Amino acid sequence: MGLFDFLTKEIAIDLGTANTLIIMNDKVVVDEPSIVAKNIQTGEIVAIGKKAQKMHGKTHKLIETIRPLRDGVIADFQAAEKMIRGMIDMIPGVKGFFNPSLRMVICIPSGITEVEKRAVRDSAEHAGAKEVYLIHEPMAAAIGIGIDVQEPQGNMIIDIGGGTSEIAVIALGGIVCDKSIRVAGDDFTKDIEEYMRRQHNILVGERTAEAIKINVGSALTELENPPEDYAVQGRDLMTGTPKEIIVSYSEIAHALDKTITKVEEAILNALEMTPPELSADIYTTGIYLAGGGSMLRGLDKRISMKTKLPVHIAEDPLRAVARGTSIALKNIDKFMFLIRD
Repeated sequence: MGLFDFLTKEIAIDLGTANTLIIMNDKVVVDEPSIVAKNIQTGEIVAIGKKAQKMHGKTHKLIETIRPLRDGVIADFQAAEKMIRGMIDMIPGVKGFFNPSLRMVICIPSGITEVEKRAVRDSAEHAGAKEVYLIHEPMAAAIGIGIDVQEPQGNMIIDIGGGTSEIAVIALGGIVCDKSIRVAGDDFTKDIEEYMRRQHNILVGERTAEAIKINVGSALTELENPPEDYAVQGRDLMTGTPKEIIVSYSEIAHALDKTITKVEEAILNALEMTPPELSADIYTTGIYLAGGGSMLRGLDKRISMKTKLPVHIAEDPLRAVARGTSIALKNIDKFMFLIRD
């Protein structure tokens, strides 16, 4: 340990479309929604994370809520930079008399372009990072699940986040083939909003649709342990007055069917691209699911029926990527070839 090590803080960031997680010293120190609220007149950020989430869909004309990341990449550079800076300031011991220099590992979608990669790195540097390393999400998820990525063994990882679904076959510490599609949790939410409008003539906001997805979201129309029906409040499109309806999980399964089919097609596409020796490994090891989208009821069974392969959900799917990023940060020398400086 060097004399000035206390002046350098190492943090791992899972910069997600829906949520951002920051891990420092093996602990999740920040777990906040990726959203900011801005004063339109002054351009000042008035809230970040959970506080901004509460304002989403309820703001007046002087305040707007912004989700800086869309489809897994930075859509609003300034808002992203302020959000990262604000979340770093939430870490205990980072903001003080001495501002420590930061070493960061940030995970990125595997289908990201060089321009999008540059935007992530620039945002991190403007937020105070002295050293920035990038790691691909499926690789971080595999490390977080506990897979030994450096073995000559093929493993298929599917990370279904808010903006992207990352499907990758990993062996010998590298991604052999991958498929990144911009279809994920946000699309499930949009499907629910549309279904409510089309089927029930009721207008619901993004937050309500998200709540429906969490409470009664399902990939199958028949479940062994079905959730209870859920009461939904919104605006009646016929009368314009507030209204309440009750929805069941099987209704939501019908609403999500098209989007889940797109994810299934991408998985089959990735399996087609897999070299035969690795296909043999995947037949034995099965498929690993991570990310918030993998928590959708019955999704593992549906993918298993489609691929005829065993499907395992990560122990803590929401935090698997962040934990993998943290492990990579601690072993930068060991994982140097997976992290791009």
